[in-house]
Amino acid sequence: MINDKGLLGGSTVLMLLALLTEEDCYGYEIIRRIADRSDDAFQFKEGTLYPVLHKMESDGLVKSYRKETENGKTRTYYRITDRGAKELAAEREKWNEFTNAVNKVVRGGAYAV
Repeated sequence: MINDKGLLGGSTVLMLLALLTEEDCYGYEIIRRIADRSDDAFQFKEGTLYPVLHKMESDGLVKSYRKETENGKTRTYYRITDRGAKELAAEREKWNEFTNAVNKVVRGGAYAV
C-alpha cells in the first residue's frame, strides 16, 4: 500500500476522473475499484475520499446525484462533467510529461512511454 500523501495527493483527482469516465460510481464502489485496479496499492478511506469528491464537485468536475438501489437503499453517485472530462485530458498530459521526466532521471537516460 502506498502511504505517501504527497504522491497520492497529486494523482487522486486524475485517478477519480479516469474511473468516472467509465461509469458513474458511489463512494464505496470507487474505493473498491481503485484498490482492485492498483492491487491494493491505493486504499482510500471514506474520510479521505469524500472531501476530495466534494471539492471536485464544487470545482464543477463531477456532479452527484442520489439513486435508489434494488434493495431500496439510496446511494449518492458521482458522474464526470464536461468540465471534468477537459480537466482529465489536461491532467493526463501533465501526468505523462511528469512520469516520463522522472523515468529519464531514475533510469538514467532517454525513456519514452
